[in-house]
Amino acid sequence: MSTDRNRQTPEPGLDSSPTATTARPAPQGNVPWGRLALGVAIISALAALYALLSWSGALDTLTNGPLLRERIEQLGWIGPFAVIVLMTGAIVVSPIPSAPIALAAGAAYGHTWGTIYVLIGAEAGALIAFTIARVLGCDVMQKFFRQRSSLRLLGSQNTLMTIVFASRLLPFISFDVVSYAAGLTPLRLWRFAAATLTGIIPASFVLAHFGAEMVSADTDRIAISVLALGAITLIPIAIKVFRDSRRKGAKNNA
Repeated sequence: MSTDRNRQTPEPGLDSSPTATTARPAPQGNVPWGRLALGVAIISALAALYALLSWSGALDTLTNGPLLRERIEQLGWIGPFAVIVLMTGAIVVSPIPSAPIALAAGAAYGHTWGTIYVLIGAEAGALIAFTIARVLGCDVMQKFFRQRSSLRLLGSQNTLMTIVFASRLLPFISFDVVSYAAGLTPLRLWRFAAATLTGIIPASFVLAHFGAEMVSADTDRIAISVLALGAITLIPIAIKVFRDSRRKGAKNNA
């Protein structure tokens, strides 16, 4: 019949099904140009701020505890707000040291109010650093952790919160780096805020108290403050040793 003659036979190796003609290559991941531009802008702004502070000589004042205390006291009622802003900036702009600011706050306002101002500034700076890292790079890091089963434990909220809390008790661990690094993990904001606040209370109090005692020039009190700071550093180590000994005892009794 004529219909059979006009019917075309598909060539070998070609698929004539409808899905073959409509198939498209898998879409590739789009480059997050918006986040990239935002990240470059933030880093550039922070670098420019640090360069401005260094060029103007303000950075030398921030690292000089006695001079910084004088400048803060000269501000009058604005002084506490200056301490909070300086502490916040010292956390966000990592190269700026925060310890001299805490010492100056304690020297200017005593260990109680000095601690409060330092806590507010440090907490605010930590939350800003956490948010910056969360907005710019959290999605990439979450994919990284999911693809590596050996690192999935770091996705646990309790584990991450414990790590942040323990790091806050250790003065030799960079406060700024931990804040930025925590923002790259799945840790929830409220957990990070709670772990940071509770973890920095002891060190903030000791630094502010140390600054207040330096003004009094009482060597005995200064020595006690230094010993207290060392004791705070040993707290996480002591907790770990205690837990390890309990686990070994449980295994031996089993």
